[in-house]
Amino acid sequence: MISTSQGRLQDRRPLSIIDIGSNSIRLVVYEGLARSPTVLFNEKMLAGLGRGIVSTGKLDPEAVTRSMEEFRRFRALSDQAGAEHMYVLATAAAREAVNGPDFIHRAEDVLKTEIRVLSGRQEAHYSALGVISGFHPANGIAGDLGGGSLELIDINGEAIGDGITLPLGGLRLQDMAKNSLAQAQKIAREQLARAKLLKGGQGRVFYAVGGTWRNLARLHMEMSNYPLGVMHHYEIPADSALSFLKQVTKAEIEKVRGIEGISKNRRSLLPYGAVVLQEIMAAMQPSKIVVSALGVREGFLYSLLDEAEQKADPLISAAEELALLRSRSVHHAHELVEWTGKAFAAFGIDETGDEARYRHAACLLADIGWRAHPEYRGRQSLNIIAHASFIGVDHPGRAYLALAGAYRHDGIFNEGIAPEIKALAPPRILERARLLAAMMRVVYLLTAAMPGIMPRLKWENRPNGALALVLPASLADLYGERPAGRLAQLARITNRRLVLAVENGPSVSVK
Repeated sequence: MISTSQGRLQDRRPLSIIDIGSNSIRLVVYEGLARSPTVLFNEKMLAGLGRGIVSTGKLDPEAVTRSMEEFRRFRALSDQAGAEHMYVLATAAAREAVNGPDFIHRAEDVLKTEIRVLSGRQEAHYSALGVISGFHPANGIAGDLGGGSLELIDINGEAIGDGITLPLGGLRLQDMAKNSLAQAQKIAREQLARAKLLKGGQGRVFYAVGGTWRNLARLHMEMSNYPLGVMHHYEIPADSALSFLKQVTKAEIEKVRGIEGISKNRRSLLPYGAVVLQEIMAAMQPSKIVVSALGVREGFLYSLLDEAEQKADPLISAAEELALLRSRSVHHAHELVEWTGKAFAAFGIDETGDEARYRHAACLLADIGWRAHPEYRGRQSLNIIAHASFIGVDHPGRAYLALAGAYRHDGIFNEGIAPEIKALAPPRILERARLLAAMMRVVYLLTAAMPGIMPRLKWENRPNGALALVLPASLADLYGERPAGRLAQLARITNRRLVLAVENGPSVSVK
């Protein structure tokens, strides 16, 4: 089945994870085990297993019945998608309820596989690994808010520090507070006083994990008219977060501006998630809130990788996959990475570590829109790249990648290109994206998007500060006015005198 599907990576074999949470149960089928995992199929149900557990000590009976029916469907869907392995993870509600063991036994019979009931420490550990896998690098405190519990854990690069599990999941907090937000705030403050690690987070990032916080972030996006609807690495400055959270906890949630963009099933827990986040911010004093779309499931997947795979750059890995699937020649994309690196050096253009990564990824993605009509290649490339499920890149970095692709197709002086994406990036990033695109526009006219030419081109310094792009004599037939015109555009934005030359042959100076 995979061998006849050209949109699939041929070396991947699907696997699935079922996540049994206190509020939702979810099946995710991944294309395969990879540094930047791609979702093949995703379905969730808000079962509410943990609803009422505070007063009864048991999983909700109706939710248990509904879950068993859904597990049968999950098993069938996993098989239909061709998953070779199924992993099932259960968290707070299943491990704490009196009838949890019976529920797990019944679920194992339906799913025909063992269920891993995670301890609070294990849940925190996998959540931390999820954040580590999704950021380049992570440094701060991660909080994973589920329906039954809150896991907090310190992260610095690949190092996982102190952690704690607290009974502050949205459903549980709502039950404990008897639907009183004032009482919920008091409970959250008392519980978070136990989290001494928060003091070590002052001035660092707080990584928000979990559906309730993602929906809060979605609401913040709606209220602020944010131009890019990508949740991972969405950042909210501390002062903006405080004022936003105050609005959510003080107003009727159905009357908050932008609430129509949030699923009705998720709305009731938003104020409780906001209360917990308010108290975390008061105790921690973070520099900003950063949303992670990756949590326990992705952390568990990351734990299955070997050490070398874990150390791979997730952004480059994902861009490499798209180049393989969608470009005319992945070898040409690799040559473009190397050639633009040499070109930046020849022009004396410095790059930070992240900017070099962005250039690398943008080169891999430069040709993924080629099947579109020429008039729409730039627009299609920008849309795919800006909204791709990339990890290891912030939103200004996404803007770099997307704009480089758009400028490469639509022209570097087209000021009408994607103003909403340009708004995400500082001037330096915009300048780098335009410069990279100008270089691409030169070299694509010399290579016809096929490999073998770029390694034979070289940059040479000429008198009076001029810089020459020199073709070997054997490639003299590629010399012409079209590449000279593109080189003139590059000269204009770099403010350099440039020369297109053939070795021991003709040349033209442009500026």
